[in-house]
Amino acid sequence: MPQTDLPGQVPDDPLTGVGRGARTRAEQLAAALDDRIRSRGLAPGAPVGTLESLRAETGLAYATVSEAVRLLRDRGVLEIRPGRGGGLFVADRGPVVRLRHTLLSVAEEPGTVADAIELRDHLEELIDVGAARHRTGRDVADLRRLLEQMRATPDWDGFMRVNWALHERIAAISPNAMARAVYIGTLGHLGTASSRLADDDAAAAHYRAGRYQVHADLVEAIADGDEAAVRAAVARHNATT
Repeated sequence: MPQTDLPGQVPDDPLTGVGRGARTRAEQLAAALDDRIRSRGLAPGAPVGTLESLRAETGLAYATVSEAVRLLRDRGVLEIRPGRGGGLFVADRGPVVRLRHTLLSVAEEPGTVADAIELRDHLEELIDVGAARHRTGRDVADLRRLLEQMRATPDWDGFMRVNWALHERIAAISPNAMARAVYIGTLGHLGTASSRLADDDAAAAHYRAGRYQVHADLVEAIADGDEAAVRAAVARHNATT
């Protein structure tokens, strides 16, 4: 398969079965691998291949294949076994993973983005208050690092990528695994459907500065363990989405 370095543009191929779209090559490959596992009815522990075999099959760069595998590992779809006889195997999906998979499976249904926004808004306070109650020094350091990346990124697409990464990192702190799975599922829908703003537009720059400040206030409220401040920041966050 011909290989391209253009972001978001993937030639049709036997594995992905998709052409050009908004998702990255890694995200498209992850979705295709997940679909292959489901359509073939592969049981937990069944082999899926290796990084090298997938790279050879798709013609995609090693880094792209590795990222796709990481996405599926993080979603509980694949497990990686090192050493002789190792490779990629279907993971044993627990109820939380099955729930997240259900969310991912409705990605193409009409109204999905609006549904995801509504669901995310309802879960935001639960996730963020949980983070404020259980954050550690390392968690706070990670959140502040992502916040700095958000402030420094020069373009809108980069800003939104860090935005979703920040929210996913906050969710990782929450002890409620079920709410966390649903919440991260909504982020997946929103992350592939984010609106684009012109980086040189004054109104867009003003909006971006406001969004940054809302997230900065939220991170500091979580760092302080101030639940009232978290709720206030969440209210502003949801009102300006």
